[in-house]
Amino acid sequence: MRYICHKSWLGGWFLPQRKSYFALQLPKGWWIFGLDLALHGDIDVYQFKFFAELCRNKVGENDSVIIVTHEPNWLLDWYWKETTGKNVSHLIQDYLNGRCKLRMAGDLHHFMRHSATPSDKPTFVEHLLVNGCGGAFLHPTHVFKNFERFSGTTYECKAAYPSYEESSGIALGNILKFRKKNWQFDIIGGFIYFILVFSMFPQCNLVHILNEETWSGRLQSFSSTIWSALLFIFEHSYVSSVGSLTLLMASYSFVPSKLTRKKRAIIGGLHVLAHLTAALVLMLLMELGIEICIRNHLLATSGYHPLYDWYRSMESEHFPDPTGLRTRLEQWTLGLYPACIKYLMSAFDVPEVMAVTRINICKNGMMSLSRSVLIMYYTSVFIYFWIFSTPVVSLIFGSYLYICINWFHIHFDEAFSSLRIANYKSFTRLHIKKDGDLEIFTLAVDKVPKDWKLDPKWEAEERGPHQLSHHRRYPSKWRSASSPDPVRSVRVVDHFTITRTVAPDPETSC
Repeated sequence: MRYICHKSWLGGWFLPQRKSYFALQLPKGWWIFGLDLALHGDIDVYQFKFFAELCRNKVGENDSVIIVTHEPNWLLDWYWKETTGKNVSHLIQDYLNGRCKLRMAGDLHHFMRHSATPSDKPTFVEHLLVNGCGGAFLHPTHVFKNFERFSGTTYECKAAYPSYEESSGIALGNILKFRKKNWQFDIIGGFIYFILVFSMFPQCNLVHILNEETWSGRLQSFSSTIWSALLFIFEHSYVSSVGSLTLLMASYSFVPSKLTRKKRAIIGGLHVLAHLTAALVLMLLMELGIEICIRNHLLATSGYHPLYDWYRSMESEHFPDPTGLRTRLEQWTLGLYPACIKYLMSAFDVPEVMAVTRINICKNGMMSLSRSVLIMYYTSVFIYFWIFSTPVVSLIFGSYLYICINWFHIHFDEAFSSLRIANYKSFTRLHIKKDGDLEIFTLAVDKVPKDWKLDPKWEAEERGPHQLSHHRRYPSKWRSASSPDPVRSVRVVDHFTITRTVAPDPETSC
């Protein structure tokens, strides 16, 4: 509305539209209908009346019509198992009645063309074309490879960009590149994992795992400990069980509604189980590492504040205080002067704090420690556990997206938007030939440059005061500053011709 109907700046063009929909008569009996499907996927009564009267009064019996919409409801309705655009279908079937040769749309960020197969039944639309490759990221094509029927007509996919095989291979990036592309996911992912196992810290009875003589025995004992911890979460824990149930509900809601409730529950449950199992494994590995360090006298040898004790000894030895200044500072600051230094130095000895607190909890219980010590302990545990868990949570979530997109053909939007692929750009051009046939080209660039620079040829070219850019020899102010150059790498990925409708010879018909 802003750029077209309100005549705002749009690349130097001012379009003659006053409404969000339009009809444009082209040479050789061709028309373009631009429909506004709004947010409900259909045209309103005013649009329907406008185009219906146009079909009755101006569009000839042998004319051909191209219908353009913002989204391809033929693919989306098939995917989501819905039926939208009833007024559009009524207009095409009952008013155009076979004169619609091509339907075009964007919205899905890929290119696909389906053409009607020969049949004795009437064909209301000959070709279905979607090209949204100008979008911010790429959408898959292999998710829609089983589409073959729309409005009672059977269609065959004639072109797809990227191809089905290439699209399926791109999805592998969710396993290999998810964390690199979505590093912000680490922040919430590590926090969720810590909530899942918060009630499990510390694990005091891990000696039986270390006492096993064989690796198979240790693995079996480790697995049984994980199972016991899982049962403990749902039987005795409050924080971890609430976190697990909340994650389960979120995972169930995240699964697309096109699946049945049973399948959504199974997929969501397996997804949460994978995360919960991974969190428990990381928790036990971390606790085992601390236990091994304690048994080998690498930790828990100096108490809570070994670094601060060393600092005080060095301070009293090399910086004597005969006037008692430090004592007065402690009184004036109400004890904040040594306390701040003590706890700041504890931050540089987190493993020692974890080990000492763990021993005290296992010997005397949680209630034997002060609240400040417990806060310091869980903060220390959270820091290390967050570092260990962030790669794992990204790997599991990326693997979930890969499995869903390639096995179940769901999450096509999330699985590819997470990859942020800026390549695979294409655009479609239509050319009416002298004989009236419509020739359609789709040109594509597999990889786009990342940097751009000013084109000196554009600046040096002489131009008139009102000369339009597409009439110039160098129409673009910019050129690529990195390879590949789109001007040299552009290629045709689809080319087909729609034959114009020829009026029957009166003598032959008689």
